[in-house]
Amino acid sequence: MDANEKTLTVFETRVRQMILHYQEVKKENAELYTMVDNLEKKVAQLEARLQQADADYNSLKMARMLEITDGDLEGAKKRIAKLIRDVNKCITLLSEK
Repeated sequence: MDANEKTLTVFETRVRQMILHYQEVKKENAELYTMVDNLEKKVAQLEARLQQADADYNSLKMARMLEITDGDLEGAKKRIAKLIRDVNKCITLLSEK
């Protein structure tokens, strides 16, 4: 084997190593793109869930505000009715004198 054949063999070996390395990198790249696509889908799903949860929270907050308002309204009506009865009692007592 002369120097040219040895150089050619070394070059051929390096080219084959480079081709194998390229195929490995190409496969890894494809896996990474698949992983990125899956993660983007998951992010989109989580964003949709977050928006739904935010809408549900706002609905519940509004319902709670209405519930408190209704409860306060009933309590206010009861207090006013009691005050009216007290005033009527006072008027009755004053008119008897």
